[in-house]
Amino acid sequence: MFKKQIPNFLTLLNLFFGCLAIMSTFQAGAMASIDSVGDMIVEIPEPIFYASLFIGLAAIMDFFDGFAARWLKVSSDMGLQLDSLADIISFGVAPACIVFQFLKLSLANDINALSHNSMLLFPAFIIPMAGAYRLARFNIDKQQTTYFKGVPIPMIGILTAAFPLIYWQPQSLLFSKLLISPYFWYGYILLVSYLMVMEAPMLALKSLSNKKKLILPLLLVVLETLLSAVFFKWLAIPFAFIGYCLVSLLYKKTITK
Repeated sequence: MFKKQIPNFLTLLNLFFGCLAIMSTFQAGAMASIDSVGDMIVEIPEPIFYASLFIGLAAIMDFFDGFAARWLKVSSDMGLQLDSLADIISFGVAPACIVFQFLKLSLANDINALSHNSMLLFPAFIIPMAGAYRLARFNIDKQQTTYFKGVPIPMIGILTAAFPLIYWQPQSLLFSKLLISPYFWYGYILLVSYLMVMEAPMLALKSLSNKKKLILPLLLVVLETLLSAVFFKWLAIPFAFIGYCLVSLLYKKTITK
C-alpha cells in the first residue's frame, strides 16, 4: 500500500514547489529607483529568482513521479489526474505569475505608464488556460503513448522560469532589455499557448528506444545545450527548447510511426 503512494507523494511535492514559486513571485512586489539622470526605473526584485528555483524543483519531482510509477509498476488513473492537477499549478499558473510580473515591469517603465489599464496584464493567464486544455486532452487521448501532441506543459514552465535568471545575467544586457518589452511578452504568450494546444506530434523521450533515428538529432540538441551553457549560461534553456521543437517538427513523420 505504501509503495503505491510514493509516486503520488512526489506529485504532491511537485504541487508544493509550484505553490512556493507563486508565493515567491508576488512576495516582494516591484521596486522603484532613480537613475543617474533623475528618471524613475521600476524593477522586479531579485527574490523572484526563487520562483525559478521552485519551478525547477517541481520539474524534478514531475520527472521522478512518472519514473517511480513505472519502476514500481503502480501507475494508476488517479496518479494521472493528480499529475495534471499539479502540473497546471507548477508549470501553468506559476510561470504565468512570472510573465505577469515582467509585463507589469515593462508597462511600468513605459513613458505612458500612468495611462495603462491593469487589464493589459491579464493575457499572462492565457498560458495556464492553454496548459489546462492541453492536459485535459492528453488525459483522454490514447494516441499519446509514444509521442506528445503539442509541447508538454513542463517544458513551457521550465522555459519561462529561465527568464528571471537571464534578466539578471551580466552577459545578457541585450536580452535584459528585450525582457522589459511588452511586445515580447504578448508575443511569447501567444506562441507558447499555441505550442501547447497545437496538434503537431512532439518527441517524447520515453519513445526513443523504438525510434533510433531520433537519437542522433536529439544528441545534437544536447550538445548545443551544453555548449550554450558554457558560453551563454541560462540562455542555454531557450536554445535547448528551440532545438527540441525543431527536431520534433523536422522528424514528425518518424515520431508518429
